[in-house]
Amino acid sequence: MADRKDDLIKTGQQPPLRKALPPFEGLRAFDAIARLGGVRKAAKWLDRDHAVLSRHLRALEEWVGITLVERVPTGLILTEAGKDYHRSIAQALDMVAHATLDLLNQGIHHQLLIWSTPGFAQQWLSRRLASLERANQGVEIELKPSVSAPDFLSHEATADIRYWASYEDLDELPSHLRSQVIAQSPIIPVASPDYLESAPEIHKPEDLLNHQLLHENTTETWEIWLNSLGVDCADGLKGPRLWQGNLTSDASRHGRGIALTNPLLAEKHLTRGDLVWIGKDNPAFPARRGDYVLIARHDRWNEPSLRKFRQWLTNTIAKDTPQFKPGS
Repeated sequence: MADRKDDLIKTGQQPPLRKALPPFEGLRAFDAIARLGGVRKAAKWLDRDHAVLSRHLRALEEWVGITLVERVPTGLILTEAGKDYHRSIAQALDMVAHATLDLLNQGIHHQLLIWSTPGFAQQWLSRRLASLERANQGVEIELKPSVSAPDFLSHEATADIRYWASYEDLDELPSHLRSQVIAQSPIIPVASPDYLESAPEIHKPEDLLNHQLLHENTTETWEIWLNSLGVDCADGLKGPRLWQGNLTSDASRHGRGIALTNPLLAEKHLTRGDLVWIGKDNPAFPARRGDYVLIARHDRWNEPSLRKFRQWLTNTIAKDTPQFKPGS
């Protein structure tokens, strides 16, 4: 104990003065009220009575001797001093929360929490779970199909797999994350043979505007893809919205229209003839590449379970579907 005490003294680190640290409950209440815009919303978020939160806020204002929040007919607004104060303490509280989550999640190194686009999860990953489990013995594997990305700061996932089109403008990854391209597969229009037999012929991308296009949650994917081929979509696009790529591909197999997919997901149906790759080998339809990208935290990149998962992905894609491995 003496050695540890000496070490503490030698570092020169001392806790902040007590008079500089207000009650934590007051800080927590003020932070929630500032972020959520009201006492009742903050109380619901913190699972506290709103009257209790109001008392904590008043106690904090009395402690600092400054009004942080103004009461107006429409609710609460931060004073200028309140805005400045919250801007500073919010960062500190976020750091405390993230550090605590890191501490609580020290046992996650024996888990592999994989998030993925629904199509890749269902059509590729789920069919190879037995192989993945053999490559990660002793590791608990959880696979979650999701159209949205996880919160890596709270360890919501070990790894996330997304599909990025090469012609889209993408935001840079946050500094705490890194990525690796695991597969490359072009984005292609597909339809059933029956649909194409009864529909107008397609010789160039502009001809697709005369067809029923199957959309996910918006028409944006089709618009961006068509724009990349020089097609003007200013007049809007036809076709129903089915929310997920799995549904659009399934609907296209049943003759409901034309969907955008990629050969890695649709390989089985393309091989069997359930789907036809529209524009294949046609110079008017130049390939538009898409990348499957694995994303994870920088500080977890070389953890054994994640490293084995990355290696398993690389090896399995090269073995099962070599035409889709990066650079092929």
